[in-house]
Amino acid sequence: MGSDGVRWATSHAGQRHDQQGSRRSRARHGQKDYIFAFALAPSTDSCTPTWDGKIGQEVATDTAVKAKADAVRAAGGNISVSFGGYNGIELATACADATALADAYQQVIDKYELTHIDLDIEGDDLGDVPTETKRFEAIKMLKERNPDLHVTLTLPMTTVGLNEAGKAEIQRAKDMGAEIDLFKIMDFDYGGPGQDMANSAISVAEAFHEQLRELHPEFDDAAAYARTGVILMNGHTDQPSELFTPDTFRALLDYAEQKQIGRLSYWALNRDRVCTQPGGWTDGKCSSVEQQPYEFTKIIAEFQ
Repeated sequence: MGSDGVRWATSHAGQRHDQQGSRRSRARHGQKDYIFAFALAPSTDSCTPTWDGKIGQEVATDTAVKAKADAVRAAGGNISVSFGGYNGIELATACADATALADAYQQVIDKYELTHIDLDIEGDDLGDVPTETKRFEAIKMLKERNPDLHVTLTLPMTTVGLNEAGKAEIQRAKDMGAEIDLFKIMDFDYGGPGQDMANSAISVAEAFHEQLRELHPEFDDAAAYARTGVILMNGHTDQPSELFTPDTFRALLDYAEQKQIGRLSYWALNRDRVCTQPGGWTDGKCSSVEQQPYEFTKIIAEFQ
């Protein structure tokens, strides 16, 4: 986590752009697109976009994150902002109605001159029908206000792909006419086997592919892969059985290029370094495995 409270996920998306870095960091690892996470509400009664939901880190008065976004673009990159995540209060919970929610999202879009946003729906937010309905109504408004806005939906996985709530989330967006441009799967934290994490993650991605084809039968095989983003996690994950090494990332890079998926990314750039002191199985500031600086990022940056 940076001193300003924003975390960065790296992403590479072929023709698309997403996320952040400076000219100096790009020279180190070649990555130019980043997702800033997470924009949240500070309380259940405040429809105010705030970094990590922390008082004093309101988007409206922010200068630190804006400086980072400007540095990324000056280096030839681009950023996306993610709303939600596992912890904190998602704006759809705090905002009174879809119009207020759309206005909150729009404030972030305008502040950082965004062409891409991400909805990361996890935990208690997944399966909450009233907030899902409000969220997708807001997305429809945003698409009308910002015709070129690219919206991604990030969902957690199980060993067999989406759970029932995840499938219902995609179906609800479709039924409401809220266009999702890319469906991103969290291909980790589902309890995969560390000794064969690459094949396990591929199995989950393939299960999701079949589910997406069923939910969107208008997508042919190639279109479904192109509308899929695969998110990994470097090093030790939050599940004690899971472990992603650089070799794992390379195997999944091969899979992503073979299937021509829409995006390959990972959580998180902040962890792409060796731990300098013991921090348990999963450390938020380092990978907990032996690696070279930015080794995972360099692999992701190879994705075409």
